[in-house]
Amino acid sequence: MKKIKIEHLPDDEIKARGITMWPVWEKEKSRFDWEYDVDEECLILEGEVVVETDNGAVEIKAGDFVTFPKGLKCTWDIKKDLKKHFNFK
Repeated sequence: MKKIKIEHLPDDEIKARGITMWPVWEKEKSRFDWEYDVDEECLILEGEVVVETDNGAVEIKAGDFVTFPKGLKCTWDIKKDLKKHFNFK
């Protein structure tokens, strides 16, 4: 079962892992289907999204550090314009 992992990292860990140097992705309020072909880690900087999977819906908001597993099929429902740092593993 592919599960979304949400963590809250302390500022010193964010800095130590170089997360603030990762690319930034922005998307306006919208809804779309997505499938992950690699693992993705991201730090949500702004906004709010509900990610719907076969296992239910997950609410994600600013401050969350999220890992999306390879093979996850989902629908993104962006409720508030989103901005995130991201890294493909």
